[in-house]
Amino acid sequence: MKTFRKLHLFTLLIGLITFSSCVENNNFDIPQTDNIAFSPNSGDIVTDISSVIGELAQQGQIFTYKSLSNSTNSRYMEGYVISNDESGNFFEQLVLQDQPENPTAGITVQIDVNPLYTYYEFGRKVFIKLDGLSVAEENGVIKIGKRDGNSIAKISSPLRNQHVIRDAEIATIIPLELNVADFSNSKENLFIRLTDAQFHRSEILGDRILTFASEPTDEFNGERIIETCPENNQIILSTSTFSDFKALPLPINRGSIDGILTRNFFDNFYTLIINSPEDIQFTDDVRCDPIILDCGLASNEGKTILFKDNFETQIRGSLIIGNGWTNFIEKGSEGFEAYTANGANASLGVSARIGSFNSGDDSNIAWLITPEINLDTNISTTLSFQTSNSFADGSNLEVLFSNDWNGDPNSVTNASWGILTAAYIVQDSDSFSSWFDSGFVNLSCGTGKIHIAFRYTGNSSSDFDGTYELDNIKVSVD
Repeated sequence: MKTFRKLHLFTLLIGLITFSSCVENNNFDIPQTDNIAFSPNSGDIVTDISSVIGELAQQGQIFTYKSLSNSTNSRYMEGYVISNDESGNFFEQLVLQDQPENPTAGITVQIDVNPLYTYYEFGRKVFIKLDGLSVAEENGVIKIGKRDGNSIAKISSPLRNQHVIRDAEIATIIPLELNVADFSNSKENLFIRLTDAQFHRSEILGDRILTFASEPTDEFNGERIIETCPENNQIILSTSTFSDFKALPLPINRGSIDGILTRNFFDNFYTLIINSPEDIQFTDDVRCDPIILDCGLASNEGKTILFKDNFETQIRGSLIIGNGWTNFIEKGSEGFEAYTANGANASLGVSARIGSFNSGDDSNIAWLITPEINLDTNISTTLSFQTSNSFADGSNLEVLFSNDWNGDPNSVTNASWGILTAAYIVQDSDSFSSWFDSGFVNLSCGTGKIHIAFRYTGNSSSDFDGTYELDNIKVSVD
């Protein structure tokens, strides 16, 4: 019995020593000989990622590649690895794009192997043997793997070497500089760069700086808002709660961020996923946060009305005019117009409507600005209004104010505009059939003469072409 125990202990120690020699501090040696000399045969077919995506579009919801009639030849797809699972922010998937620089198409390869960076480094060129694999769009993202009914399953570990083959080339990946307004389905699964960006002030300038993904509400992923300057366009940064940097605080400065553009799990909006915190270069300590006027909400409105409009006198289908309004179109062809709708999303009589659906414009920015309001001559001033939407998507409606705009439409963009943060504006997640009150927005902590503006931002892309309605605007004082 004693001899058996000694032998068992010796075997265990040898096993531990062997394991320790293979893995040290989660660093793995990159194999140098595994499939590294591969090149397709002369009769093989090599296609690019965009062709695979195009074939899926022709074939339908899911498409399976069958072996070529000549069994000695195969069909391959080539691409460059832009994901890296070393930090745990990706799991059992490779994201490939078609070119190291100025890519035009990307795809996700599902593989039941972890980790993958030990074989397929960032920038590594790979060939995917397509025979027997299937392609589908799931949750808004094009994926390739093994077919499982009408969905995509992972390529099994024993088949990994057969289907995912390394080339000798390791390319330098140049991030594709992209504006949020230019996001589209064709840009998904690409390694992009947002310049002049920062995390939203609500997540890093409050009582405490949020982490990437270790807050009590972060169940599977941490979702943090990134905004770009000066457009104030926003995108969600998604970080896995299994990543090894989840507990790091978000950087508070401003700069560039590189990551892979994708969709959230429910295909509701675009998200950005980074390989590691090193992809964030926020080196500028001067942030681009807007001026904020936040006096909170009042319990009631004032008894004296300074300004109001319910748009009932406007001509339906025409731009809002009169009553001191400035209806300014900064970009595109759409402005605030009088509108009436019945049915499930009925208007409140005549409303002011704005939207970029079917506009055909690359960018739509429109302003509806009140006449001047003097805060100094009134002790208690409140603003109230109502909003509704029809699939706001990624478009945005804001309520702003300015102390220095001179009333000239040509100088709207030259003035300083701040945000009235206490006002509630309908969100994309709100019911499209309801109208939402702003609350009695208290303006009493402001000073001077101001103009209040409703600014819409969107474009004709299906992800940014939402519609808003605005009504029952009132400024009152005690």
